[in-house]
Amino acid sequence: MPDLPFGYVVEDAVATITLDRPDRLNALTFESYRALADRFHALRFEDDVRAVVITGSGRGFCGGGDVEDIIGRLLEQDSRATVRFARMTGELIENIRRLDKPVVAALNGTAAGAGSVIALACDFRIVSERAKFHFLFTKVGLTGADMGAAWLLPRIVGLGRATEWLFLGDGVDAQTALAAGLATRVVAPDQVVPEATALAQRLTRGPALALSMTKRLLNNESSMDLSSAIEQEAVAQAFLLRADDHRRFYEAWKEGRKPEFEGK
Repeated sequence: MPDLPFGYVVEDAVATITLDRPDRLNALTFESYRALADRFHALRFEDDVRAVVITGSGRGFCGGGDVEDIIGRLLEQDSRATVRFARMTGELIENIRRLDKPVVAALNGTAAGAGSVIALACDFRIVSERAKFHFLFTKVGLTGADMGAAWLLPRIVGLGRATEWLFLGDGVDAQTALAAGLATRVVAPDQVVPEATALAQRLTRGPALALSMTKRLLNNESSMDLSSAIEQEAVAQAFLLRADDHRRFYEAWKEGRKPEFEGK
């Protein structure tokens, strides 16, 4: 694997990505956007990884795009290059959502701009009691609908809250995020990564095929009518009823023990 502009380790079937520019609040660069998008795509094919944790070093999760490295350079480029960049940032979010493995964000601190949308794209968000979300795009003269934020946020917190946060760009503290459903769990700052890792490890012991199918259906059904969704779920469930993991559950149930899933 080539050198990456972020930390990356795999242990006990959990891949941990650590954004590592603490002096810049882990702000993203052209290089790190591209590398993150590619890494999440590659994770689809890495069977030794069954869950992912993404976090930041220092006092923040991610402060968004680096003003000097990205904004300054984009203002010097033509419209075609700007469109390519905007599509690349969206590619990162789509690759997180399309990864058929659970992704846990460990928000050790501020998640602003692109950092807040990366957290949105994850399946779970373990949040430090000191952390805040900042959907600040409109505060810098950009649309609040960036990188899929206007698709993701209403599905998590509802249209009313999403409208308020994306229009105003005010900070959302951890307890407000928890009450709105944006935070999965709020914990002490020193417990963020351990809690996120423990959750990821729990997920690795689950039925990987069933979890991947659940994520896929959650993605797909948002644009379906009820009848189409029920039919898709029926076909998917019929497949899983014949899968090895369900048979393993049944055999374990008959023997009075816990099932050991293999993700098949």
